[in-house]
Amino acid sequence: MYKINENYLKLPGSYLFSNIAKKVAAYTAANPDKSIIRLGIGDVTQPLAPAIIEALHSAVDEMAHAETFHGYAPDLGYEFLRSAMAENDYQALGCDISADEIFISDGAKCDSGNIQEIFGPDSKIAVCDPVYPVYVDTNVMAGRTGTYNPDTETWSDVIYMPCTEANNFAPELPKERPDIIYLCFPNNPTGAAVTTDELQKWVDYANKEGSVIIYDAAYEAYITEENIPHTIFQCEGARTCAIELRSFSKKAGFTGVRLGATVIPKDLKCGEVTLHSLWARRHGTKYNGAPYIVQKAGAAVYSEAGKVQIAEQIAYYQKNARTIFEGLKSAGYSVSGAVNSPYIWLKTPDKMTSWEFFDFLLEKANVVGTPGSGFGPSGEGYFRLTAFGTYENTIAALERIKNI
Repeated sequence: MYKINENYLKLPGSYLFSNIAKKVAAYTAANPDKSIIRLGIGDVTQPLAPAIIEALHSAVDEMAHAETFHGYAPDLGYEFLRSAMAENDYQALGCDISADEIFISDGAKCDSGNIQEIFGPDSKIAVCDPVYPVYVDTNVMAGRTGTYNPDTETWSDVIYMPCTEANNFAPELPKERPDIIYLCFPNNPTGAAVTTDELQKWVDYANKEGSVIIYDAAYEAYITEENIPHTIFQCEGARTCAIELRSFSKKAGFTGVRLGATVIPKDLKCGEVTLHSLWARRHGTKYNGAPYIVQKAGAAVYSEAGKVQIAEQIAYYQKNARTIFEGLKSAGYSVSGAVNSPYIWLKTPDKMTSWEFFDFLLEKANVVGTPGSGFGPSGEGYFRLTAFGTYENTIAALERIKNI
């Protein structure tokens, strides 16, 4: 008889956003006359920028002719995209990252889940709490997290770094040494960000302790304050301790197009083995590359027209974030985030649990958000709203919430 990976059976329930989708679907089926406004999942609503659409059309036309047709992409991704990323995302900020240290993929979610494969099964992980669920769930699947305690909603072999109101939703250095540290700034779900000096402490700690940082920079395009780093490689010594994940989903609206990248410096080593070589081996074996037409669209993000158009889209979502933040604050809610992030993190009223507030908001206001407890035990009593709706829906949702 064949056997299954029993680690999958350890996972409690369904994936967070699958649970939300099921609840909303059931409510909609029972209340077909209700107009639901969705500010839960971080999916964009604005169409792709004209420069990107033009690049897509041009690339599709190339695929129609033998002399310009493209099949499998190179293992690391096309050089034109990797070079554009190296120049604009790193070298323009003074970071020593080269094109051959960038691996193109179909999104940061896949990379954040797959990157753990290159580490030993007994590696100890540390995560912010609350945190993007994929970091923990994929390590559960790998058998790295120990046993689950349903009372505390924690795993025995995971180091949790609480991000609470008391520490401005930014984690403190762990007292127990981890092998792998997951950091996401600006943070999903809290919207919190750290300064370059604060991030430098993590880099120094990782280098001292022999840990590796997996740094999720999916929301760096939403940074508005000058002292907030756009990449961990703005910190001295990061090349010897950090891997960075990049996403085009929130930066350029590629949630339905799919494009991302993982950056692994060649200086990052475990003994004599470079993590760059391990990821290259894994990438070449298990992945056939993002489509040529999508990578051409990604390169258009860095064109002069693309930069202007994407900045306008980001400003649109930032306006939504400010609108929600200021509206909820004026209504008496305790809120944070929004400044360097498309997420608003609010404390649930009247001591409601996160899921109680989810149900309350859905039934009374017909607005969908994300329960904070779905991101970890320290998220209990909090709730996440996104700025990725249309401005009209954002205003309407805000009025509905204020009216209840």
